[in-house]
Amino acid sequence: MRRWNGWGDHATSMQLNEAARVMLNARLGPGRPGVDATREDMLAQVPASRLNGAHPLIQTDAASRFGMAMGESFADWIRKRFGALPPVPDGVAFPESSSQVRELLDLANASNWIVIPFAGGTSVAGHLDCPISDRPILSINLSRMNRLLHLDKTSQLATFGAGTPGPLVESQLRAQGYTLGHFPQSFEYSTVGGWVVTRSSGQQSLRYGRIEQLFAGGRLEAPVGNLTIPTLPASAAGPDLRELVLGSEGRFGILTEAILRVSRLPEHESFHALFLPDWDSAEAAVRELVQRKLPLSMLRLSNGIETETNLTLAGHARLIGWLQRYLSWRGCAEGKCMLMLGVTADARTAHHALREARRLLARHGGVYIGRAMGSKWLANRFKGPYLRNALWALGYSADTIETAVDWPQVKPLMLAMEQTARDVFTQYGEQVHAFTHLSHLYPQGSAIYSQFVWATAAGGFAPNFERWQKLKAAVATTIAVHGGTVSHQHGVGRDHAAHLADEKGPLGMATLAGLCHHFDPNKIMNPGKLLQDGGPWAS
Repeated sequence: MRRWNGWGDHATSMQLNEAARVMLNARLGPGRPGVDATREDMLAQVPASRLNGAHPLIQTDAASRFGMAMGESFADWIRKRFGALPPVPDGVAFPESSSQVRELLDLANASNWIVIPFAGGTSVAGHLDCPISDRPILSINLSRMNRLLHLDKTSQLATFGAGTPGPLVESQLRAQGYTLGHFPQSFEYSTVGGWVVTRSSGQQSLRYGRIEQLFAGGRLEAPVGNLTIPTLPASAAGPDLRELVLGSEGRFGILTEAILRVSRLPEHESFHALFLPDWDSAEAAVRELVQRKLPLSMLRLSNGIETETNLTLAGHARLIGWLQRYLSWRGCAEGKCMLMLGVTADARTAHHALREARRLLARHGGVYIGRAMGSKWLANRFKGPYLRNALWALGYSADTIETAVDWPQVKPLMLAMEQTARDVFTQYGEQVHAFTHLSHLYPQGSAIYSQFVWATAAGGFAPNFERWQKLKAAVATTIAVHGGTVSHQHGVGRDHAAHLADEKGPLGMATLAGLCHHFDPNKIMNPGKLLQDGGPWAS
């Protein structure tokens, strides 16, 4: 069963070993565990619905509505943990087809209801937040639209219901010898529709591409009508309408079906660990690798602090101690950086790619460790978010902030993001443990994924929310100063909307606002996401 106030399934947990606890105490001081609110307490706060009896597909019980009110952002997390109930939808509908979504949207548009699409509920950017509004709010949950509708093996195109979660995508494709190859860390719960409308990126995007490379066409139900995007191998027929759906975040309508480009299952797949002496040599090495365009499926480079953190979290003190001594003897001591490298291809290509990658990395001081750590990473590739549960139990909070930038700014921005976080918490007399990896690499630059851990503040929701808001705002400003994007893979939502204009500029923002008005003239779709409520670009 999925946790209501934490990440993932109750049957899965992550325990912090003694060395990790000692590290946290040394860097941050003792944690501040609190008493969590109960689900019953929060359900008791859910107000009466304004949609009782509105439509046979709409459920108005408190439990259904509460379950749709929040995602997985830090703000959502502390609301659940401290019992600070946000506005909740007045009703939840569970359509099973595009025609039922159309019926619900027509009713909502005619009745002037607000509509918030819901799929996997994994948003970490405030995509699911309900506004305070005089209008009734309807959540449209797509989880029953979760099937492979058609597989065209000749064209390698697969049509899925937008509510299909990652495991069902892969199981239905693999049964016929295919894969999508899209593996975000939220894979267990996030869905096809959510991937498309937030421009998701999977861990092996170096081979398979981001979701924009995989999204070939589909069907969007907008308040003003239906937008059907045909699949074409290429087209010069004006602007690509797929781009109106990609990253639209529920502002233009609801994606009900997605047609995706799939691949045959690879003959070979393996993951390998290497270490490099320091950040400069590591960055130079991976930049050369990605610009050489070797047929690799993944490059994931941890900086020195993250490398130290990961080795501490790994446990097995004797084995890690031996590894540390060996690496030091090979020139990778203090400040060393760990690189996870994925190879996914036919056997001959994989052998060549790994050999060439090892040869190049060795020229930069890289030390090859083998497949054992890579296999361990693969087995735990979706367990990273469970760390937040374990940290909270010890009295610590955690959040992530990600971006992407061209190569000249990668190191300066990485260091500046971490330092900005430290400066924010210094104002409160607190420390923050900040560490970073490059999660997705491109010939022109890289995504930067930073994680922050700090001692939970005493006093409940308000002081913790304030510190998190200051952290997000300060780091976002730092990102903008260095020319980074407001988000590489999480989307804009409500949490990043205030900073979007720094990236898009006045004309770009006006264009987005015009599209919102075109598809949704009555302003019913997911207000406040992508474009701020009441701001100059609000639709």
